[in-house]
Order: sequence, then C-alpha cells, then structure tokens
Amino acid sequence: MTAPDSTGSTSSTDGAAPDLTVDGTGLLCVQLLLRLRAQIAHLPAGAVVHIHTTDPAAPLDLPAWCHLTGHEYLGPVPSPAPDREVYALRLTSTPVQTRPGRPWHTAHGTTTT
Repeated sequence: MTAPDSTGSTSSTDGAAPDLTVDGTGLLCVQLLLRLRAQIAHLPAGAVVHIHTTDPAAPLDLPAWCHLTGHEYLGPVPSPAPDREVYALRLTSTPVQTRPGRPWHTAHGTTTT
C-alpha cells in the first residue's frame, strides 16, 4: 500500500521487498541515473525499485527524473545503513526515453534542470 507524504509523493508502506535494488553508493547525479536507467531497462511496468545512494542531491534528482521519464517516485524508504539513503520508484509501462549518457535529455530534445 502507498500513502502520500507531505510533499505529495508516495512511499512504500507495505514492507514488500523491491523487485530490484540499485546500489548507487558513491555515485553522483548523472552516474547514478545512468546506472539506474541501465538496470531497470529489462524490468516490467509496475516493478518497484529501491535505490541506495549517498548522493545528497538524490531527494531532488530522483523525483525530477521520474517526472521527466514518467516513472512514479515513491519517496524514501527505511535504510539498512546509517550512512546512505534509500528511495523507491515504480516503473511505468511507457517511459520517456533519454539520450545515452545524458539522462536529463529526452531522446527528442526536451531537458529538465
């Protein structure tokens, strides 16, 4: 079950295991999104992905990237480690494709900052 938080995003509250966990520890924005994009490419719509990250910009970057691509940002989830955060998203059936090496640019030229 998901519930909206004060920012309007939803967070996974049912304790279910994610379909995929992406370790983005030590990666910053672009590298994190490139790894995420590559690892979710084979997953079906509706799959839940947890992203482990130490990037301080992740709470801003992940929702913005989800908005750009059409995936659903679910928000933070409890982290097993005190030195990193974990965020969740649910994959859409029709994601907007981004350019290779440029996750902030859609394949058709739109950018998000």
